[in-house]
Amino acid sequence: MKLMNTDYYGFDLNFSRAISFEGCKRICDEACSCEGFNYKEGEATCYAKSALFNGYSSPGFPGTLYLKVPRSLEDGLGLDNDFEGSDAVCEASGATVLVGSPSMYDLSNRMLRWSYLYGFAGIIGGIEAFLAVVAWWFLFRRGASTSAEDGYRTITSQFKVFSYAELKSATSNFKDQIGQGGSGAVYKGVLEDGSVVAVKRLGDVMQSEEVFKAELSTIGRINHMNLVRMWGFCSENRHRLIVYEYVEQLSLDKHLFPSPNSLGWKERFTVALGTAKALAYLHHECLEWVIHCDVKPENILLDGNFEPKMADFGLAKLSQRGGPVSEFSHIRGTKGYMAPEWASNLPITAKVDVYSFGVVMLELVRGVRLSNWVVVGDGSEQEAELTRFVREAKQKIRGEEEESWAEEAVDARLRGEFNVKQAVRMVEIGISCVEEDRSRRPTMDAVVRLLLNCDDV
Repeated sequence: MKLMNTDYYGFDLNFSRAISFEGCKRICDEACSCEGFNYKEGEATCYAKSALFNGYSSPGFPGTLYLKVPRSLEDGLGLDNDFEGSDAVCEASGATVLVGSPSMYDLSNRMLRWSYLYGFAGIIGGIEAFLAVVAWWFLFRRGASTSAEDGYRTITSQFKVFSYAELKSATSNFKDQIGQGGSGAVYKGVLEDGSVVAVKRLGDVMQSEEVFKAELSTIGRINHMNLVRMWGFCSENRHRLIVYEYVEQLSLDKHLFPSPNSLGWKERFTVALGTAKALAYLHHECLEWVIHCDVKPENILLDGNFEPKMADFGLAKLSQRGGPVSEFSHIRGTKGYMAPEWASNLPITAKVDVYSFGVVMLELVRGVRLSNWVVVGDGSEQEAELTRFVREAKQKIRGEEEESWAEEAVDARLRGEFNVKQAVRMVEIGISCVEEDRSRRPTMDAVVRLLLNCDDV
């Protein structure tokens, strides 16, 4: 039966291009499962249909649908005389064909349709069940910390994720401790590929997660030759560890303070300049302002060429450029290197790092811990070594020749082998950095410029 401008969408048993009408008819005649075919004269395309669903008729549709009908209905339907019947012999299904009905399909087609729908529903249900199992595993089996781990992986996608067992083996069960910071101990380790690393194992669990996120988010944005590089991390259950590059000569305090192998003057000036560059980068060149908050010799590491690399700056408080003044929930830093505003409840700015750097700079010149307390007067009072040194240095700067007071100010272990101009400039810069009034302290980029001016002396 010929239906002009009509089609049943989908269930194409066969699709052919560049085929004649007779060829298309032959394809449907020879297939017992073919209910009819659609033929487009202009395009010479043939669509044999295995089921008749989604029927529609439109004057603009270019195709014609030819339906198979039983021979017994041939006369009653007024079929074209040139439309010969099929010679194919198919077993009768016993179903009644509702010719002309919008839902023209037999019982077998109903079964096919419902099988298709049930199959599709089964696939969707299986996917939902799989997702439910995965969600249960992440939310309940692995614990709430997993969501934080996903965030860490996003933040630190450029870093390697280590397992706790891997780092435990690399450090020989955390045997060789090479440092201790406010956030945890640092151990030397050797990875499977032979790389030597420093592994920081964060301490208190309640604080570790906060510290961990701060360090990762900070270090992930920072890259400077005078800052320690991070290689990877571990976030497994309650374990929080960070893997850094291993710096050969360890920290500045091990070379500067009473030791037979103290640093020479050239190395001391290199440390001062490199540390100033690192802080200037953190304060002025990062996308976000970074305040270190714990500048001290223990956090200044030295590589094989005695170039300084600052560590432990992940505890820094971040604030967007132009944002509100930073506020801290608790005091951070090390006694003797902390600016006065920590104890005065004043807003914390980058000038706290300037103060700490000034203390380190003067220690590089003097060669002793200026945070120590000394007896003054008749022995009934004490004051910080830093206070006494600054007071005496200011008096000598105003009243004596540079070379004479520099001899007394510089570490005696150098035996006079130092550059007077550089020593004087370092003392002057250090004194200005430790001013109690923070508005009188220079910025770190200004300090770098002052040191560069006497770098080639």
